Amino acid sequence: MYSSVKKAPNGADARPYEPEKNPAIRRLTAGAIKRRKGKTRFPVATAYDAPFGQFVEDAGIDVILVGDSVGNVVLGYDETTPVTIEQIVHHSQAVVRGTARAHIIADMPFGSYQVSNEDAIRSAIRFIKDGGACSVKLEGGVYEADRVRAIARSGIPVVGHIGVTPQTAGLGPGFKMRTHRDRLIDDARAIESAGAYAIVLEVVDHEISREITEMLSIPTIGIGSGPHCDSQVLVLHDILGMYSHSPSFAKRYAEVGRLATEALGAYARDVREGTFPPQ
Repeated sequence: MYSSVKKAPNGADARPYEPEKNPAIRRLTAGAIKRRKGKTRFPVATAYDAPFGQFVEDAGIDVILVGDSVGNVVLGYDETTPVTIEQIVHHSQAVVRGTARAHIIADMPFGSYQVSNEDAIRSAIRFIKDGGACSVKLEGGVYEADRVRAIARSGIPVVGHIGVTPQTAGLGPGFKMRTHRDRLIDDARAIESAGAYAIVLEVVDHEISREITEMLSIPTIGIGSGPHCDSQVLVLHDILGMYSHSPSFAKRYAEVGRLATEALGAYARDVREGTFPPQ
């Protein structure tokens, strides 16, 4: 039902995306993202399937996160912790099939990296080899720096994530803004030193985010952390108005959920009234 037609990166006419026949099309690398530090701010968005992966890429967003937020906005969980490795692999594969150039980051779900460095490397390899992702992201600061280092040394690019960490938010103050400056700076430095090529700052005090962004040599990707980060990321379903529990910092650029309900209601009405299909 969905078209596989892709646009060439140079804006040429649309043509079928056939990677084996279009060797000039290359995905954005982690190194290229790292080199954006201090230059033009860039957007990041989540996606979880092929059609929306294509929509995100066609909108000019070339960094896509297959987040464990899939648990909330797609799978109906109340939190992210139930999300499994297999689910992230499954959704990463779909996003990869729907895109050509975008850098795909696979979120490492709870339980996929906490046990040991070896376990973390094994999980990360699955997201790259089976899921087709370009890099992985994991939550945690100083205490997870060794995991970041192990994965990075194995040859897999890593994005860090500090501030509010949804997988373990229940152990602390929940989803309240993080304001412990010294702790956050220690976390940021530890993740950079461990070899991450970028770091997510989630719901971090805006001035602390500014300080961290100026301090680090890798890009900061903000979510609810103010305007000073090198990049911003939002969940697809918040951007499009498809999730009823969007956080206060998210901007809803459309109300696709309402439009979908109206369209489905019109279809149902036509069926009941006998006007679809037409005679």
